[in-house]
Amino acid sequence: PIMIEQGRGGSITLTSSTMGLRGNPHLAHYVAAKHGAVGLMKTLALELAPHRIRVNTVNPSTVDTDLIHNEPTYRLFAPDTAEPTRDLIAERMAALTALAVPWVETVDVSNAVAFLASDEARYITGVALPVDAGMMLL
Repeated sequence: PIMIEQGRGGSITLTSSTMGLRGNPHLAHYVAAKHGAVGLMKTLALELAPHRIRVNTVNPSTVDTDLIHNEPTYRLFAPDTAEPTRDLIAERMAALTALAVPWVETVDVSNAVAFLASDEARYITGVALPVDAGMMLL
């Protein structure tokens, strides 16, 4: 509401995931939530466009954070291994991206958000921007 009241337009960027753009086994709760963020973004983009407020999502693939670097996630990606390691998981996750990197860095996501908030993106609204090393291509 404050952005509308100020009358200067603006930008809102929601964080979703590549799982907000596709399905994935064993992660129904996460996929549903991230699809919800994309749907919310599209609706808000339409509702706020008359106020020159742009709304987008960034949709990162696997990001090098504690969300993936933990035992339960490692076991999800390596159920065949008693003690999965970061190196083993990196190898398996790299196979999921066209650029053959296991995960993107947090700065890659931040850079996408900064771009969407900038004047360089002044006519970009209602877009789900993958930051995914080509994961969506595979």
